[in-house]
Parts: sequence; structure tokens; C-alpha cells
Amino acid sequence: MDFPEAGLADEVRRLIEILEQKRYSAMLASDVAVLEDLLDDDLVYTHSFGERDDKVAYLKKVASRFFVYHEIHHSSERVIVCESCAVVAGTMSAKATVGTAVREINNSCMAVWGKRGKQWRLLAYQPTPLPK
Repeated sequence: MDFPEAGLADEVRRLIEILEQKRYSAMLASDVAVLEDLLDDDLVYTHSFGERDDKVAYLKKVASRFFVYHEIHHSSERVIVCESCAVVAGTMSAKATVGTAVREINNSCMAVWGKRGKQWRLLAYQPTPLPK
């Protein structure tokens, strides 16, 4: 696996952090159009309680307001870049209504971004609940 030169890797890290911010902002706003553009067609989105959605199912839940995020805080502690892939290791805490249940979420998480053509898109998301 080839790693990009340092300057390019830094540029990709900055871009991925911007895309992560854009994704979380779109989640807060239930902005399906922005998420449609950011999510890869092969998306595997795992939720805090282990359920998984593909892109179509996830966007349907966002559009129907099955997920309503009241607040989200996230960090990108480390972004690893190699060729056309970037892995973000960080944390995400949120207050959300999921279905009819109000939940407080506190996770360590991993997001995988892939570059297809000229666009970076989210390929996978995996949270792990942190102990209380």
C-alpha cells in the first residue's frame, strides 16, 4: 500500500476533517441532500447498539426523522491516510431521539473514507460505546 507524500497526506487530513464536520452538521440538520453526496453507495453504517444500515436505509431513516440529533460533539483524534483511503479514529457524543427513545450516546468511533474518482465519500462508520 502506497502512502502519499507528507504534504499531500496533510492536505487530505484537513479535507477529511472538513468532510467529517460537514457530515455531522448534516446529521444535526437532517440534511439528506448533503448526506447523499457524502455517503458512498457501498456504505456500511453501524449504529451504537449494533444495528447496521446501507446508504439507502440510513438516508430513509434520516428523511423520516427516525434519527433526530439534538446535539453532537465529535473529535478526530487521528486521521490515517494511505493512497485513496482515510481512516478517522475519534469520539462522538450526542443527544438524540432514535425512533421514540431519547438516547445519550458516548462512543469511540472509526470512520473510513474512500476516494472514488475525485470525490471522497464515507464508506463505513463503526462506533463503540464508551463505559459510563
